[in-house]
Amino acid sequence: MKRKTLVISIGLIAIAWGAFIFSNGYNKEAKIASTQDIKQLVQDYSTRMKVADSASITSHKLTVSDEGEGTSTYDLPQDEFFVSIAPFVESTHPCEIHSLTGCQGEMADQEFEVNIVDDEGNTVLNQKMKTYGNGFVDLWLPRDKTYKVKISHDGKTANSEISTFEGDNTCITTMQLV
Repeated sequence: MKRKTLVISIGLIAIAWGAFIFSNGYNKEAKIASTQDIKQLVQDYSTRMKVADSASITSHKLTVSDEGEGTSTYDLPQDEFFVSIAPFVESTHPCEIHSLTGCQGEMADQEFEVNIVDDEGNTVLNQKMKTYGNGFVDLWLPRDKTYKVKISHDGKTANSEISTFEGDNTCITTMQLV
């Protein structure tokens, strides 16, 4: 009788543990209600309004890991591509997949002239932008295109070509101002 009680107890514990993992999950998938919600979430991590152990963004997914909450993965908008650019003068770091919680650029809280033209010659963006405290400026661009990017600051300029196809880099740390 004791053995049967022990087996039932172990079974109940296994079921309870499975329910806990399923509901609170170590790898929980989440859906964001709207494009605006996902953009706000990304901005909150970029500006450090929200904190997590890690938050990284690929060409199609935002992945947020927090010890107490597990890992959540969010799909990015199907028609927009996220890219974060860190202009620099002296130092940079090699990067392909942007870490919203880890990447740090040289030129934090600086204002830049940002000009972006698509491969058909259309101006997509032409405005002054300020880098966040992490030294990056975040952009949402139309997907599946190639762009010429020009960034200017204090008489120095950086030019680069970026693209927004599946698997392309979301972290641009190669734009040295000269």
